[in-house]
Amino acid sequence: MNLPSKILAIDTATKSIYLALLIDGQTVDSITQEGESNHSVTIMPLIDQLLTKHQLQLNQIEGILVGIGPGSYTGVRIGVSIAKMIAYLNSIKLYSFSSLALLASCSEEINILSAIDARRGNAFLSTYQQNNEILTVVHQDQLTNTDAFIANLNEIHDYVTEGMPKIEKLINSHLICQVDDVHALVPNYLQITEAERNKAL
Repeated sequence: MNLPSKILAIDTATKSIYLALLIDGQTVDSITQEGESNHSVTIMPLIDQLLTKHQLQLNQIEGILVGIGPGSYTGVRIGVSIAKMIAYLNSIKLYSFSSLALLASCSEEINILSAIDARRGNAFLSTYQQNNEILTVVHQDQLTNTDAFIANLNEIHDYVTEGMPKIEKLINSHLICQVDDVHALVPNYLQITEAERNKAL
């Protein structure tokens, strides 16, 4: 996939906001800031800070990469909504990726287990194999019991819950998907919300 030259990457599925500015396929700057409860307040000032530092305006960005989850319901929704808004208002190409794949990019090990806590002993999980910084999906994103999942793995995996992502790995591993219809992009929640559960009772 041929990506545009100037790209802004966004992920808010975990307790940390991740932003990266890529030019010609390489990360030139990035920001990670912890604070899951205030992603909605801090994300736009952080984007402005990142672009201003490199003397860029939003309308000069040519592509947006966004993590669509799974992860924190509110966090994922914020990142996806912001990315869709920026892409639509500025006629920018939009691309999506798994937030668990982004976590996997933090590791340098061969076998990687990406995990985002989902409470009550459960987690959003996926596994990858890495060869020369190319990631291959072994187990797709899923919501399951952490201990049971790990017990069924044949090899020891690097258990990754945080770190400094290398989004170039996702690009080079073809784990980026172009979004043809900005309005049709929805987060990958992998679970219903508490409000939806209560409504079904």
